[in-house]
Amino acid sequence: MIQFQDKQLTIFRSQLFKTTSTVIETEDCILLVDPNWLPQEIETIQAHIAKIQSGRPLYLLFTHSDWDHIIGYGAFPDAIVIASEAFQKRADKEQIVEQIRTFDDNYYIDRAYSLSYPTVDIVIQHEKQTVTIGETTITFYLANGHTNDGLFAIVEPLGIWIAGDYLSDVEFPYIYDCSFAYEETLAKVDVILQQHNIHYLIPGHGNMTMEIEEIKKRQRDAATYIKALRKCIEQEKDSEYLIAGYAYPRNMREFHKGNIRLMQAEN
Repeated sequence: MIQFQDKQLTIFRSQLFKTTSTVIETEDCILLVDPNWLPQEIETIQAHIAKIQSGRPLYLLFTHSDWDHIIGYGAFPDAIVIASEAFQKRADKEQIVEQIRTFDDNYYIDRAYSLSYPTVDIVIQHEKQTVTIGETTITFYLANGHTNDGLFAIVEPLGIWIAGDYLSDVEFPYIYDCSFAYEETLAKVDVILQQHNIHYLIPGHGNMTMEIEEIKKRQRDAATYIKALRKCIEQEKDSEYLIAGYAYPRNMREFHKGNIRLMQAEN
């Protein structure tokens, strides 16, 4: 499962949708991000944390409320949970948990923990809010567009950027909330790169990168896709060419159609 590992960072990647779960180890704490998917994968993450924790508090960050990102919540009952205010205030919590139950039923999956929507201990309410744990500082940016409750998190002094479901190298923008909000989130890339010394970018799906130029490329690619799709919709032109270079075309095509429906409704 391990996509990348060094002294203070381990990135696990599920076999499903190339979904990442990140474990960051500092002198002050262990930070776990979006544990997922399959029971054996989550057990691997549990074992890793048990091996390295050494009495340090465990913080559990949810980048947003998509069900695949909260699926492992119950496996870490002692963790201190961090998420956005919008994440905490969602009115459809039970429907999100029902999506997990449906997935498990469809594939005859049994879990050793109960399924529930996360209870948030530390609520992120505003842009550039920080959480300080000893010498570790986590700075948060509101990241809406994919969903309306997303977060970017910058872990310092390590220079680790947790990006949630943005800036992936395997997915074009999946827009469930608002294309204009998505563009505003992409614009924050420039601010973050100016104000933080970034060494690692970790998307929710796909591959991490340590290259600033690669981060900028992913930003440009996402922004170009949204602008081009909006133009195709306005001019009533075919937009299939926008996803021609992506793998897994049968699945990707459905997400692209979802973007079209959402952006048509925005016009």
